[in-house]
Amino acid sequence: MSFDGLFDSGGSGALPPYSSGGVQQTRFLSNPVFSTPGLSLGLQMNTAGQGDMSRLGVFTGGVGDVEAIVKSREEENESRSGGSDNLEGGSGDDIDQENPRKKKRYHRHTPQQIQELEALFKECPHPDEKQRMELSKRLNLDPRQVKFWFQNRRTQMKTQIERHENSILRSENDKLRAENLTIREAMRSPVCGSCGSPAMLGEVSLEEQQLRIENARLKDELDRVCALASRFLGRPMSALSSPFSASPLELGVGFTGLAAMVGGDYTAGSSMPQPPRAVLAGSERSLLLELALAAMDELVKLAQVDSPFWIPNIDGRGEVLNLEEYTRALPRCVAPKPADFFSEATRDTAIVLIDGMILVDTFMDANRWAKMFPCVVAKAATIDIISSGMGGTRNGAFQLMQAELQVLTPLVPVRAVSFLRFCKQHAEGVWAVVDVSVDGIRESLAASGSHMSCRRLPSGYLVQAMPSGYSKVTWIEHAEYDETAVHQLYRPPLRAGICLGARRWISALQRQSEYLAIMSATSPPPSDNPAITVAGKRSMMRLAGRMTENFCAGVCAWAERKWRELRSAEVGEDMVRVMTRQSVDDPGEPPGVVLSAATSVWLPMVSAQRLFEFLRDEQLRREWDILSNGGPMQEVAHIAKGHDRGNSVSLLRATVPAAASAMDANGNQKQEEESMLILQETSTDAAGSLVVYAPVDAPAINLVMNGGDSSYVALLPSGFSILPDGSGGSGNVGGSLLTVAFQILVSTLSTAELTVQSVDTVKSLISCTVLKIKSALTC
Repeated sequence: MSFDGLFDSGGSGALPPYSSGGVQQTRFLSNPVFSTPGLSLGLQMNTAGQGDMSRLGVFTGGVGDVEAIVKSREEENESRSGGSDNLEGGSGDDIDQENPRKKKRYHRHTPQQIQELEALFKECPHPDEKQRMELSKRLNLDPRQVKFWFQNRRTQMKTQIERHENSILRSENDKLRAENLTIREAMRSPVCGSCGSPAMLGEVSLEEQQLRIENARLKDELDRVCALASRFLGRPMSALSSPFSASPLELGVGFTGLAAMVGGDYTAGSSMPQPPRAVLAGSERSLLLELALAAMDELVKLAQVDSPFWIPNIDGRGEVLNLEEYTRALPRCVAPKPADFFSEATRDTAIVLIDGMILVDTFMDANRWAKMFPCVVAKAATIDIISSGMGGTRNGAFQLMQAELQVLTPLVPVRAVSFLRFCKQHAEGVWAVVDVSVDGIRESLAASGSHMSCRRLPSGYLVQAMPSGYSKVTWIEHAEYDETAVHQLYRPPLRAGICLGARRWISALQRQSEYLAIMSATSPPPSDNPAITVAGKRSMMRLAGRMTENFCAGVCAWAERKWRELRSAEVGEDMVRVMTRQSVDDPGEPPGVVLSAATSVWLPMVSAQRLFEFLRDEQLRREWDILSNGGPMQEVAHIAKGHDRGNSVSLLRATVPAAASAMDANGNQKQEEESMLILQETSTDAAGSLVVYAPVDAPAINLVMNGGDSSYVALLPSGFSILPDGSGGSGNVGGSLLTVAFQILVSTLSTAELTVQSVDTVKSLISCTVLKIKSALTC
């Protein structure tokens, strides 16, 4: 409690006399503490210090004395009526210092003076000297009286506020004490909620209290997850429903799916591979679910037929995203685009010869998805399966994946992406699968753990089942990537979506679905050679597929192939990338040191279709194939892989002139001819073409043509990848981008060192091939 204004601010500290009804009283003189012998022995005082003795008694007396003194002082402050009493002639500063016992009487202010003072106090509790002078003249008071009235009034106001706050705190403390007693009493005798009998005896242990707190926290988490699951299912879901009495649909998500989200076991009997557990924490799974739901909403809006977010592509095939409208209308569900990244977004629609449910199952299986797009997906893996679906279906399947996407050229780096894949059924026969990058959830989820060079914004496909086993697929591909690592030749087709856009994906899907339909058909695939058995045709197609896969690995240097890149060198105007690896214990390749060389060139005014027809024609092969040495080429067998004759597997016989080795009857040297068999696979679609070939051993290929195992046939493929350069459209004759790649066995010893001569030889081979192609096409 404050007593400002009652003591002299700079004097002796003696209490002033108090006047009540004209009778002067001296306070504290009757306090028994002054008659205590022990106290009198401990103090050295004179008559002049008696006032100090009275103040000391407040702090040295008993507890009851202290309370009485404090109460007396509070009553004294209250009796002044807001500071209406004041010393006659001024404050304590006017008391004669030589005679401190002489006291002056207080004078009570008039009601009019108090009213004026109170009015000014409400407006300004701290008046300055000018305001005090004006008020003293108006009220006929001394300026010091006005000053100390305001000081005493402020002290009284502070005291009243403190007393009021203390009263409130005492009241709240009493309530809490009563509640605490009630809770303790209830905890001593708990009652079962179901039967009403005592549940346990004694007080609740600390461990049980902690368990109850944890139970309450988990209940809140369950309510939050159930709210997310309600959006996930598209209908309300109660957190109180028993999973054992739920329907199979609710059981799939309400028990298995939600348990997986918070770290539970995966669904037993799932057809998907079970990845290692403890990849994601429960909080991260909840964040991923929110991200997947937002991405699915965006995908559905972008896939609508009358969506305002798309404009036609310049070449009339497919659509590109209107980024301005997209940014304005749709909230961004991933992190902001880095400054040096470029946006690529396209949409395309096509009819595919494959059942809708088979297609959805393929998308949700990482291995099958990679095999469906062998020229686009270099590698794919499932990192964590958060939910495997509901009721034995893929509805609600929800998993974290990593993949490497490739363009068949050494001038475009492989895109490593880590993304979330979420599948949902929107109607009968209508499914949607959405992919979205998760680099913003946790840095450790970024693909390859290195600098992020690509991010997938909500991308995916809507699959609508159609009669006769067909499906209508709407494909949306939206990515942001670092364009600084891309060569200038490939920037236009990348921006147009030719390399990794929706056109590339959906064209590859159409071509591969025809190939799978032929492979799974009961009737044999068509062939020009009736000597090949039905099993032999399928075996040759599998061998050709492995050959193409090895070719793509040699161009893009997959990590599994353990390629070691050598120093790239310029050959003329082209850049050749040379790589090497050791082939050991691989039955599909010859053992030893394998050298791969690849380069990409631009052929202006030569369309991709014209270039493909030129390279796949066996009659024109002598114009560019150095290995044939200008000899004629004959097609021995032709197996169709689709409706387009360009999609096929062929067996070619090359007649290669040998060196002069014998004499004829006239004594002249005669030329002998050697026969060489070449397995060739050609593929073409709206996004690009492939021509891949490899020499094969005659006994081995005869075994395959009779239905033997093709996995033991050794192959080292070479070939060409063809892409439009993106300059076509609007009546222009576009050019093409050609990638040439060779794989050569330079030594049969796996420990042999690579020589400079071997590198120079393969560089000369690839350079000579490119020059011959340009010369034949007059480029």
